[in-house]
Amino acid sequence: MKFEDFQFLKFDHKPNGVLLITINRPEVFNATNARLHWELTKVWQVVTDDARTKVAVITGAGDQAFSAGGDLEWVSTMVGNPTVVAATLTEASEVVYNMMACDKPIISAINGVAVGAGLAVAFLADISIIAEEAKVTDGHVKIGVAAGDHAAICWPLLCGMAKAKYYLLTGDFISGKEAERIGLVSLCVPRADLMDKAMSVANKLAVGSQQAIRLTKRSLNGWMNMARPIFESSLAAEMLCFLGEDAAEGVASVREKRQPRFPSANQ
Repeated sequence: MKFEDFQFLKFDHKPNGVLLITINRPEVFNATNARLHWELTKVWQVVTDDARTKVAVITGAGDQAFSAGGDLEWVSTMVGNPTVVAATLTEASEVVYNMMACDKPIISAINGVAVGAGLAVAFLADISIIAEEAKVTDGHVKIGVAAGDHAAICWPLLCGMAKAKYYLLTGDFISGKEAERIGLVSLCVPRADLMDKAMSVANKLAVGSQQAIRLTKRSLNGWMNMARPIFESSLAAEMLCFLGEDAAEGVASVREKRQPRFPSANQ
């Protein structure tokens, strides 16, 4: 693919080798539909192959959301549908593995709410910078599926098992300040300063030793590579849940804007 082939990602090449990537579905808070989810699997190889790019910065369009998770209509197609589930399983793993494999550093500028697949991109970035006003949640358990997109591969490394279990089991939202305090993100700044800070860090990396920076990223990713079997198990569990009754109820409750009544909670 080429940069012009992407429909929901915008690109701005800066003269110093920094590439600004914007998730661009602001009318739905940058939620991931099928096409955007697929694009998030493909963009990282394009970044790797682009000779102009030394550092990538990814953020969300607008000032309210980085990405509000999976588009409800797209998520609905997975419920009870083994064919769609199988395809999504492959793509979800590719988002994770392709970000890790991208040899150039990735910075996320988390400007607003980040959920689900969007949160995977935000937290799998090599450096994550969040606005104080932003809120994040993995959110899978709230629709009756296991946390599989990315959390098992990196949350225990980032914030420790106790905090990872608390937030992944409850689905509670986490503020930008709390995310920094527990180690889920690299830095937290006021929203007004977010892009300046992200670009400042990117500029620092762009003038550094590219070989040293890229090989350091590769080395540190060894910790997450050791967790690949754990991640793949969690992803399979998530997809299995999409074939069950709880996921159908979870999606229905979101559509109807009510509390879910999970069948498994009444057995």
